[in-house]
Amino acid sequence: MGSIYLEVIIIKLKDIMSRDVASLNVDDSISKAAQVMKQLDIGSVPICKQNSIVGIVTDRDIAIRSTANNKQSATQTVREIMTSNPTVGTPDMDVHDAVRIMSQKQIRRLPVVENNSIVGMVSLGDISTEPILQDNAEKALRNISKPSFK
Repeated sequence: MGSIYLEVIIIKLKDIMSRDVASLNVDDSISKAAQVMKQLDIGSVPICKQNSIVGIVTDRDIAIRSTANNKQSATQTVREIMTSNPTVGTPDMDVHDAVRIMSQKQIRRLPVVENNSIVGMVSLGDISTEPILQDNAEKALRNISKPSFK
């Protein structure tokens, strides 16, 4: 009888993350955040203070926490609408662990941090482009897209 090999492929966040990450300062305007998102065609921007990530602002934050409340995006700062202390990953984190965390926290994007500095960003889109990870991305998206009743 022959032996059976089960090959386990471990993909780390550093293998699929986007490395060119735009970030903003806590005192930048919401208008500037929206302009960066439009220019780079992205849905979120990490907010940093002295190179350390302290928050994240998404296009949804702008719509719900600012625009829907009739706030002035040119004068309101991202500090006022950002999610503080965002969930982050590390470059050596297994993608499956990241997907589980994203699913549990209901987030579509995960900043990647090393030595307290942002080094990348991984999204469900990044994960879904890897053929062996597509099922994981689909499961996470189903969980993220569930309505939350608070």
